[in-house]
Amino acid sequence: MTSLDRRSVLRAAASAAAAGALVSGCDPHRDDDSGAVRSAGGPSPSGAGSSGAGHPPPAGARSARPPTRVPGLPVQIAHGPSNGRAVALTFHGRGDPRMAAALLAEAERAGARVTVLAIGDWLDEQPAMARRILDGGHELGNHTMHHRNICALAAAEAYAEITGCADRLRALTGTIGSWFRPSQAQRATDLVTGLARKAGYPHVLSYDVDSLDANDPGAPAVRRTVLDAVGPGSIVSLHLGHAGTVAALPPILDGLRRRGLRAVTTTELVT
Repeated sequence: MTSLDRRSVLRAAASAAAAGALVSGCDPHRDDDSGAVRSAGGPSPSGAGSSGAGHPPPAGARSARPPTRVPGLPVQIAHGPSNGRAVALTFHGRGDPRMAAALLAEAERAGARVTVLAIGDWLDEQPAMARRILDGGHELGNHTMHHRNICALAAAEAYAEITGCADRLRALTGTIGSWFRPSQAQRATDLVTGLARKAGYPHVLSYDVDSLDANDPGAPAVRRTVLDAVGPGSIVSLHLGHAGTVAALPPILDGLRRRGLRAVTTTELVT
């Protein structure tokens, strides 16, 4: 992205944030997907026993990390070590790819690395984003196939949501990704946690700081919400595809730096 392109995207993001533009989010208190499943091409869901080994990525693609396993940590992880100086900024992966690229570029300019939990049908629509995320040194994981309310689904449907996205990640990157995060829920039920482990994810990724950016309150509010709550070891929930989040990221990263905190991938945070 050229400097002119970057300025154009950031100006558009700031304008949209000020206008309160609404883009589909991941607020567990708001069912913005209305339970609808968009049709998607690509590989069919894998069967039982899917693993992170997978297949080699396409020629020229960068491999993702396999699922992170941390002995001694709970199955569901919401916070990292509080005796360090790191935090993890984690992003629901869906939205305008230009906004996503602009946000990733802002993180990279500040020396930050983030974790993107991608939605499978977004990867079908924007397969190049998987490569863009990994090539920036960021981490890629699974946020279900269609972003349905996974904790309300029957076991077979919930498992298909997990493995459908896992198959997309494997086809694009060679593994099923580092983490699984449930859609439309801060924490997974015992059923969903068990299904995620069956699909090959030793841990389920939660968070302790909700930026509330999916409600599009504007960049200043997103910045305040994050910086008022964040501390060493925090795992912060944010979203790609929201203009206010793009505009809020530079001041968030600056606020972390002023406190002596740095943004790292979730795997770096907990290992």
